[in-house]
Amino acid sequence: MLAKMVFLFLYGFSLVFVTKAQLLEGIYCGKQNCYDVLEITREAAKNEIAKNYRRLARIYHPDLHRDKEAKEKAEEQFKVIANAYEILKDDESRTDYDYMLDNPDQYYAHYYRYYRRRMAPKVDVRIVLVVTLSVISIIQYYSAWQRYNSAITYFSMVPKYRNKAQDIAKQEGLLADNSRQGGKKKKISKEETEQIIKKVIEDKMDIKGAYAKPKITDILWIQLIILPYTTAKYLYWYVSWTWNHTIMQKPYNEEEKLYIIRKYLKMGQHQFDSQEDEKIQDFLYRELWIRENFDSWFEEQEEITKKQLAENNRYKQYRRYMKNHGVGRMTFDDS
Repeated sequence: MLAKMVFLFLYGFSLVFVTKAQLLEGIYCGKQNCYDVLEITREAAKNEIAKNYRRLARIYHPDLHRDKEAKEKAEEQFKVIANAYEILKDDESRTDYDYMLDNPDQYYAHYYRYYRRRMAPKVDVRIVLVVTLSVISIIQYYSAWQRYNSAITYFSMVPKYRNKAQDIAKQEGLLADNSRQGGKKKKISKEETEQIIKKVIEDKMDIKGAYAKPKITDILWIQLIILPYTTAKYLYWYVSWTWNHTIMQKPYNEEEKLYIIRKYLKMGQHQFDSQEDEKIQDFLYRELWIRENFDSWFEEQEEITKKQLAENNRYKQYRRYMKNHGVGRMTFDDS
């Protein structure tokens, strides 16, 4: 009989010890059991958890106690109850807590799971990504319009393009033609004249390259949406190029010739598009898509550049300075 009583005592003590060992300081409800705090069992449903929380909150709410000491105690207990409710009302948090109770020996895993959830961002990462892409796309589109308007303003100040735009505006009746006599002349302010000139340049001039007129398809959002189409288009182009020119040895068309020339020049698409039409036609006339022709033309251009530099007064001054003073040499002129 005595042995049985000792066994029951040790068994009960071990249960209490294990239960206490399951509860870790600093996480969840600390050394208290969250279920005991809310006076519920582990099998309690969500509505039962909420019901008991509201019942206990009405009892321990600080505003319901007037005595200072009782108010402080109620406030502390209310915080414990609220914390237990926050843990058990969330399914994922409750699952982690139950896992800790069932696996008391995995100390580091419990701390990791607890702080991983506490430190995780509250905002959905997908929302952050969408907002970031939207902001980048708006800035990209706005900056492109700024560059385009700057280009229009610049061309409207260059005499070559300004005079041509004025002639077109006069032909279309947008500006008064001073060379014609008779008839009523409509007075136009300086600001209106500038707007008309810019409008003519915008309509008649095909600005290419980085200062081209923005398109909605150029922004990041649209590029990501049409990425599968762009990838499929590139793969089709690559297979067609390999079949037509590597295997079948077919001649290049004009677009393909310009593509090869652009690659030889190491230019981006925008930079190559900004070249003047006469220069593009000269590339085709010289057959620069052929590597030998391109190498010869490139050497010619280097020689021309060297001659232009040799005849440039500022470059001559720079060479004299380098000859007299050298690279990185500091001199003091006392004269």
